[in-house]
Amino acid sequence: MPTECNPAQLAFPPVDGRAVVASFDGGRITSEAGALLLGATDKVLSLSHRLAGCFTDSRNPVFTEHAVQTLVMQRIVGIALGHEDLNDHDDLRHDPVMAVLANKLAASRADCAPLAGKSTLNRLELSKAEPTRYSKIAADTQAIERLFVDLFLDAHAKAPSQITLDLDATDDPLHGHQEGRFFHGYYDCYCYLPLYVFCGRHLLAAKLRRSNIDAAAGALAEIAWIVGQIRARWPRVRILLRGDSGFCREALMAYCEANRVDYVFGLARNERLAAEIVAEMAAARDEAERRGKPARRFKDFRWSTLDSWSRMRRVVGKAEWTRGEANPRFVVTSLTPAEIDARRLYEGIYCARGEMENRLKECQLDLFADRTSAATMAANQLRLWFSGFAYVLMCGLRRIGLAHTQFAQATCGTIRLKLLKIGALVRISVRRVTVAMASACPCQHEFALAHAFLRRAGA
Repeated sequence: MPTECNPAQLAFPPVDGRAVVASFDGGRITSEAGALLLGATDKVLSLSHRLAGCFTDSRNPVFTEHAVQTLVMQRIVGIALGHEDLNDHDDLRHDPVMAVLANKLAASRADCAPLAGKSTLNRLELSKAEPTRYSKIAADTQAIERLFVDLFLDAHAKAPSQITLDLDATDDPLHGHQEGRFFHGYYDCYCYLPLYVFCGRHLLAAKLRRSNIDAAAGALAEIAWIVGQIRARWPRVRILLRGDSGFCREALMAYCEANRVDYVFGLARNERLAAEIVAEMAAARDEAERRGKPARRFKDFRWSTLDSWSRMRRVVGKAEWTRGEANPRFVVTSLTPAEIDARRLYEGIYCARGEMENRLKECQLDLFADRTSAATMAANQLRLWFSGFAYVLMCGLRRIGLAHTQFAQATCGTIRLKLLKIGALVRISVRRVTVAMASACPCQHEFALAHAFLRRAGA
């Protein structure tokens, strides 16, 4: 008797004498079950609620299906889950777990999905400063910028005695004819030049800028309002500002000196600076040639430029001989020799700014902060901020839920792969929504711990 066949089934080579068939009839299944942890983190931080408060919604409620809070939640969580494009949301809008996060299992209209599609989210990203006839949702950019710092402040139960703010600029390559498109010689491409400010793992600012400017352009204004916002909550905190030589500018150093802010900046070398460490470089070369491995010496001295600086400042020079050649480096600082010696200042304080590079990689590679393909700079700035808030959300999950697990120091990409992209069967009944996750998930223990810590934090 012939075997009864189902034309919808997909046949594969048999295993151990058993037929292998597959079909798309599993019901409500998601590959994003770990988004439940993001939803719990969002509730602890009140992130989507507070971000939605930065928008003015002038749409007619009668014809509005998706609230602004649902839209910003969907966009931020979508980025955290790896969905970089708005087009992805035409599929994601039907995901049952995302519907659970939106507290909306079904739309009020039969022709709508529980979540918004790409067109509605596109209108959110094209928000203007004020509502217009064709743009009913308006973004308060100052409120959005303040929210980054408020979330950083709220993450601390009490004021720390000292914090370090890291400044850096990076390239955001462009592949179209976006507004503000310029060629940058150093990066050898058309790009934007966003300015980032971090405090440890916390993102405090992400400012989109044209690339035909000095790397430090706008840094003074950005730091001034960030410091003011921090000091309003923590008046006695000691602040150290750190950056590479691109931020070693008289105006920024003078501001720090006038406002009780310490600084450590890289200092571009020149002939006058190199002459200051001739003896140290000779000693480093002798030691390197004698021992057969790199050697370094440090010199602490007072120095000023010929005309651009307003005063003498402390400079630390590193005289290093490595791989058969000189490698001199210099930093300028407001910290005194009594507080910290030259070697510890350079190796322990200044070089630690390299950790910020890892944060930039997380934002750009894991959370798509370089996905600025909209036509206008305003829309691209909103895209950059949405990626920034996705980073804040992932950072909150890592800090609150994963602090005592193997993922306490993991990157956003690793957390997504191990804990968020989990397959599950979703069953919806009258009394409950059951998410049955894969029994073979190797990170069940960490998932359960994160759930417990997030519940305790939100209690």
